[in-house]
Amino acid sequence: MKAFPHRDRCAISGIGATAYSRDSGRSDLALASEASLAAIADAGLKPSDIDGIVRCDMDLVRGNDLVHTLGIPDLTYVGEAGPGGVAPCAMVGQAVAAVLAGLATNVLVFRSLNGRSGRRFGQGAAGGGSDSHAVGGSGTFDELFAPYGLVTPGQIFALIAQRHIADFGTTPEDLGTVAVTCRARANANPAAQMHDRTLSIDEYLGARIISDPLRLFDFCLETDGACAVVVTTTERAADGPHPPALIRAVAQGSLSRPQPGIQFPVLMRESITTLPAQPTARTLYERAGLGPEEIDVAQLYDCFTITVLMQLEDFGFCKKGEGGPFARAGEIDLGGRVPINTGGGHLSEGYIHGMNHIVEGVRQIRGTSTSQVPGAEVCLVTSTPLPPGSALILRRG
Repeated sequence: MKAFPHRDRCAISGIGATAYSRDSGRSDLALASEASLAAIADAGLKPSDIDGIVRCDMDLVRGNDLVHTLGIPDLTYVGEAGPGGVAPCAMVGQAVAAVLAGLATNVLVFRSLNGRSGRRFGQGAAGGGSDSHAVGGSGTFDELFAPYGLVTPGQIFALIAQRHIADFGTTPEDLGTVAVTCRARANANPAAQMHDRTLSIDEYLGARIISDPLRLFDFCLETDGACAVVVTTTERAADGPHPPALIRAVAQGSLSRPQPGIQFPVLMRESITTLPAQPTARTLYERAGLGPEEIDVAQLYDCFTITVLMQLEDFGFCKKGEGGPFARAGEIDLGGRVPINTGGGHLSEGYIHGMNHIVEGVRQIRGTSTSQVPGAEVCLVTSTPLPPGSALILRRG
């Protein structure tokens, strides 16, 4: 494969985030506006400098809503990607494409939700299962599962965890190591929801089972909040107040024969212990001209602890089935082979459907994380729980 022509040509120049809470008391639009203004200011820009917007297709806030609230005078590009957790890295990819195509110069990428006090994504939808597109006869597989009570993401990923246990001998302690490691990073991060709540492996093991084998602390935190970033050319970003986080490469990927729907394709494949992370990783590494051995730190999508173990395997940090022992050996902790989720992740910082992972990835590249990895120059960020997944690699300039 010849060298990918877009390496390092774009960068993230600004980042912004609201507080992460259980009850924001504000609208999704108010949260999106706050995070967006923070990202724009962090990039050294004004709202009038923004001429592109990319959103998640599940976001209640639309592009023209922010055009109005931010006072953007001349919007030349609007894009969207989704759904939910597969969107953030793909959204950055759309922003890169828009900038390189000359459709926009400074693109705002955002995600906003009242995920705790408003619509709870961890709950099943009445009459429709967990797939927002699902109704009987819609062409999805929802009608084969939902009538029997399989309606929430937690139940679905519990089945995946059971298969991983059956195939590879994964243990509760393996899953618990992920939860405890992310909590330790949150304890160092004043912005994390779990900043002042420690977690030991014994406390993890003593927590109630939610959907066997997943316990309370295997689940991400439903969160109210918003995050935003500004994407522009590397040359423009170099004129900003902060060192640019170069976008080395971005990729999306789907598994072969992914099947219709959002949630249930993960249960209708030949192997349910392989995520879209695997094909996404292959494309991403080829485009970046890098491999897992060059990754210094990773922000891995952690809607559940089991997704972290599988992504460690699918992104090549260890062999298939060895994610649990890899984690228990301390390789995902500070000082390990690939420290993960250094802001606390979705398990302990907040769940902004992966956008807070991108913000934390930029902080690692800038050297400003509350759990900074010394000398970190390359950061992997993933959005790969479901098909089609997406991921990106950020690099220090």
